Amino acid sequence: MIVLKTLRRDYTLYQKTLFYQQRRWKKPVNSAQTRLEIRRTRDSKLDKLADNLRTLETILGVHKLMSTRKRGPFVSVQLMSRWRNILGLNINVGKFLHKYPHVFNVFTHPLNRNICCRLTPKFKSLMNLEESVTRECELDCVCRIKKLLMMSKSGTLHVYALRLIKRELGLPDDFRDSILGKYGSDFRLVDLEVVELVSREENKTLGDATIETWREKEYREKWLSEFETKFAFPVNFPTGFRIERGLREKLKNWQRLPYIKPYEQKKENVVRVRTCGGVERFEKRVVAIIHELLSLMVENMVEVEKLTHFRKDLGMEVNVRELLLKHPGIFYISTKGSTQTVFLRDAYSKGCLIEPNPIYSVRREMLNLVLLGRRSTRQLQQHDGIKEQSGNLVGNEDNRGTRDGDWVTPILGNFEDGNLDDNFEEVCDSSEEEFDDCGLSLNRSAESEKCIQGLIKSTM
Repeated sequence: MIVLKTLRRDYTLYQKTLFYQQRRWKKPVNSAQTRLEIRRTRDSKLDKLADNLRTLETILGVHKLMSTRKRGPFVSVQLMSRWRNILGLNINVGKFLHKYPHVFNVFTHPLNRNICCRLTPKFKSLMNLEESVTRECELDCVCRIKKLLMMSKSGTLHVYALRLIKRELGLPDDFRDSILGKYGSDFRLVDLEVVELVSREENKTLGDATIETWREKEYREKWLSEFETKFAFPVNFPTGFRIERGLREKLKNWQRLPYIKPYEQKKENVVRVRTCGGVERFEKRVVAIIHELLSLMVENMVEVEKLTHFRKDLGMEVNVRELLLKHPGIFYISTKGSTQTVFLRDAYSKGCLIEPNPIYSVRREMLNLVLLGRRSTRQLQQHDGIKEQSGNLVGNEDNRGTRDGDWVTPILGNFEDGNLDDNFEEVCDSSEEEFDDCGLSLNRSAESEKCIQGLIKSTM
């Protein structure tokens, strides 16, 4: 009996220990991801700009998918609904198209009677203008690639890395043939995917960083000493940034710290990290490289993931995200959307570039067209009125059982079977012009019938 009682007591104690286990206090994680999400001051204007640019990229992705279709300049909305996962949309494709009437023209196909979509002429013209401006700025693209090659340790870069940032650099889609192949005296393709600078000595005049102009301006206008401005960077903290104790002194010492500049090439080409202040100098050189890399971009911004492809070539073998978060007055990381975008703070003011370039100006016009949203302009109101009139005229039955839209049939009957999609846009444009001429006098049903009979005679 005594043995049984002791066994029972031990068993109950064992059960209690299962339910009452000791919980240890866990130290909060202090990583780049936590500081990115919680412990930092946000810039609402740059976040809003990043969100709007994400929308523009989605629209350009829709255009890219539409251009793969060979049947015509329009695609059925039913087919476009399958692209939701490809585009990364969290709403239906139909709702997305109706949100931007200045970009997408949704209409009903007169023959198949299904809902189709095409780009508006204004947005098409802006896309063509961007392509032509990119071709005109070919010499600027050559200069940007040269500077990137001069910053690299070995004077070489991978072509796939340039292909990742071709839009940010303002390069055309066929830059490998139109730029690298055309300017053979400047570039040499070592392998199929490696480009090399032919002569570094001839391009020494390009070896001045963009920040040197700011340093010279500070030295002349503010009467600062060379010791204060020779290795300094422009620092602009976001609104609401909390300056802790000792931050000003640390920043002042960091601004005076010398480093090897991005275009400087020494014998060893390596910063000695183990010397006094070697880590800080190495990190400051990486900051200078990223600053110069962002200043070469058309919009002075790039995705953080794309920067990692230049780590080995440019000698940035550090945690790039951690380094960017260390300097919130120089860089800003926006987490809007599914990607993280880094902005150059001294290049922006109130969400716009301080010194715009031609490619940026065209892209800004495209973004302004997207931001109009559902706001009705005079052109859109006239266009909507034409759509309503054409919708009432085509395919409606009156009480007598006759169709008012039978005038469309002879027009479509003149098409060849093979060129139906090619001629559809011309017919739509011609019909809209005819409706513009007749729309001013269409006040009564009798006058509308006369106009329709005139159209029938002209088409027969």
